[in-house]
Amino acid sequence: MFLDDDPDYLDMLGMVVPENWQVELYSRPSSFAQRMHQENERWEADAATQLHMIDCWRQGQPLLPQVLRYWANTPSRYPLVKTCVVDYAMPGTNGLQVLDALQDWPGSRVLLTGQADEQVAVKAFNNGLIDQFVPKQAPDITHHLLSTLHKMSRAAHPRLNTLWRTALRPGQQFLLQVPSVSQALQAYTEKHWVEYVVLGEPFGLLGLTATGDCHWLQLEPTTGLRDLAELASSVGLGFDRVRAIENGQQLAAIELHQQLHLPGPVRLAPAIPIGSDGSLLGASFVLAAAELPQPIGAYSDFLAAQGDRIIQDG
Repeated sequence: MFLDDDPDYLDMLGMVVPENWQVELYSRPSSFAQRMHQENERWEADAATQLHMIDCWRQGQPLLPQVLRYWANTPSRYPLVKTCVVDYAMPGTNGLQVLDALQDWPGSRVLLTGQADEQVAVKAFNNGLIDQFVPKQAPDITHHLLSTLHKMSRAAHPRLNTLWRTALRPGQQFLLQVPSVSQALQAYTEKHWVEYVVLGEPFGLLGLTATGDCHWLQLEPTTGLRDLAELASSVGLGFDRVRAIENGQQLAAIELHQQLHLPGPVRLAPAIPIGSDGSLLGASFVLAAAELPQPIGAYSDFLAAQGDRIIQDG
């Protein structure tokens, strides 16, 4: 969401932000405020849905099929506002007043500033009123702004992040915090998916592409390969495949197979190292549309339905 009283500047913003990002442009604070009026309620409704999923998991329902149904049944998550970029100097108000009116909205706040506004912005940042400010007069304004937006897009919802962490065991959280592992997974998700969730049972990342394809990136600590091999043997995989699992050459998606009641034999995929310390392996599996509990609407279709980026000033 962008708010700036200068239409030419808004047009520039609309052109430089990547096409695969959802963008809304506003030139009047009143229109912006009207759009954001019920945003807290929308976020709360979405959070309540996710809380219910975690509660069901605690009562014994696996999370993986629940997430797939959530993606299928909750297209309302797509227009949730993640970041607001607001100009500081506007007729009759300023950007801090506009952002302050958002109150408990959980997204990221970015202030655009002129040269005379920088001290105000620094003070607002130090006081936690904004998450970042971007000087309009900076020679590399486009690069600076896009870098800021990219950083904000990766910021997790604080309450939901804490909620979903409860579905991970301490050892799994430790592995995910290894710097090389974290960096490798971040690069993987940004390359392949527009949406993903980290799960603990089974351990891995469930991801969604822009076109609605669903992938499972299974994660396996190298210390657990023998246990996985024994489980693979118990579900009828042959000696050669069991040995390949134990040697870290392949991974078997046994829990994925069981939780989604997939037909046919348990799938295997080549194992690849995640990070550089040798503690974690990963393997990618594609879920066909017919294997999902329900069809999932594509983010690309949602974007296409939004039409061209025009300034909302009515």
